[in-house]
Parts: sequence; C-alpha cells; structure tokens
Amino acid sequence: MSDSTVFGRILDGELPCHRVYEDDLVLALLDIQPVSYGHTLVIPKQRVAYLHELSPESSAAIGRVLPFLCRAVMRASGCTHYNVLQNNGRPAHQAIFHVHFHIIPRFEQSGLGVGWKSGSLAAADAEKLLVELRASLAEDPV
Repeated sequence: MSDSTVFGRILDGELPCHRVYEDDLVLALLDIQPVSYGHTLVIPKQRVAYLHELSPESSAAIGRVLPFLCRAVMRASGCTHYNVLQNNGRPAHQAIFHVHFHIIPRFEQSGLGVGWKSGSLAAADAEKLLVELRASLAEDPV
C-alpha cells in the first residue's frame, strides 16, 4: 500500500491533526469533516488498506483502545449514543485506503443515519455457509 494516504501523511508528520490519543500502535484524532460533534477517527499505525490485512498486534491494540476512546468521546461530547463504523473497499464507502474506525456521536439532530434493508437466511443456506466459513477458519486459525 502507498504511504501517500492522508493518514500516512499524518503519521509521517507531513500533515497536522488534532491528536486525541496515541500509543506505539494506534493514533486517534478528530475528524476534520465531522458528521457530529466529537466525531473521532482511530487508525492503526500499521499502513494497510483493509481490516483483514491488519496484524494480530495492531488488531488487538485497536480493540483495547476503542472502548476507552468511546467513553472519552461520550464524556467530552455529552452524547449517550454513538456508532462505531469501519468500511472496507470503495463499494463499502471506504474513501481513505488506510484502515480507520469512526466513533460518531449520535444526537437527536446529528450523527450517522443508517439505512438497513434486512433479508432472510434459509436454514439450508445457513448450513452451507457455516460449512464454508468453518473451512475458511480452519485454513487461517487465530
């Protein structure tokens, strides 16, 4: 992956940001185009485009700090509800090809609006999918 993403440039010190939190593996910063007050981005310092490319160490580091950062965003923004969003690929609305999580406070008049068209899963399709998923998991154990 190219280091020329906006997040790579921030990590390299080429672009400024409003740092919320930083450790050896993770950087959290305010979104400069927030959906709502307190909108915070959480990025790994590992430079990969997609979540499935992250190392176990980077994944664990993000998992460790997300609840901590969500609590801080709630206290600072005054929200009591929020979304955590992470997109992979252009069709899934990813715009910056460096893994990142959005913590988006939800207020009555602002926050993330989500349209969700639920389908159904037939028992036979579920069984077939389970076989395929379990085989895939066996190829790449945790």
